[in-house]
Amino acid sequence: MASELTGRCLCGAIRYRAIGTPLWAAHCHCESCRRATGAPLTTYAGFAADKFAWTAGEAVAFASSPGVLRTFCGRCGTSLTYQGERWPGEMHVLVATLDRPDAVTPKREAFAEERLPWLHLAPSEPAAKD
Repeated sequence: MASELTGRCLCGAIRYRAIGTPLWAAHCHCESCRRATGAPLTTYAGFAADKFAWTAGEAVAFASSPGVLRTFCGRCGTSLTYQGERWPGEMHVLVATLDRPDAVTPKREAFAEERLPWLHLAPSEPAAKD
């Protein structure tokens, strides 16, 4: 895995860098993450907070629930990070915002009991071609 991963929001106004191998990577199925991202699940990679830095722009912070801080781009709305008191010293990056999301492979699932019943991650038929 890369020793430095970079990422950005959709419009490119906010950029970040994470140094080192992620501590973990997982899919989260919780309702809170679904609402924050507008997606049926969210995939995160956890980094030591001191190995994470914003390199361009200033993300907007939102306290989404007690002890939880999420960031997003104030211009395009892209969800970027998650920090929770349950994981002190960690910065959780939304893998889809990485410049190379393929560099991180999720190995776990969180809040699987909240998974939407129609969501299946197993391989399926190829998508229809336009």
